[in-house]
Amino acid sequence: MKLKSTFITHNSGNEQLMISAGGDFNGMVRSNSTAGEIIDMMKKEITREEIIAAMLEKYEVEESVLSADVDKVIGKLREIGAIDE
Repeated sequence: MKLKSTFITHNSGNEQLMISAGGDFNGMVRSNSTAGEIIDMMKKEITREEIIAAMLEKYEVEESVLSADVDKVIGKLREIGAIDE
């Protein structure tokens, strides 16, 4: 999966802004820095498992908690049509 090229991201302090530059979604998404890291990883083709492995290397957190958080971010991105699968 990969973030669609029609979505532009910008890091601003402790949050990431994502704006649609085309497609069905018209609006802006604000994410915290952790969700922003996941979104940044999705700028290149990546799997859910690769995202989880990368985040586990960086943060001390239980895998089940991290998996749920990654699934939540991916789910929101799917809802707005931001992912090419």
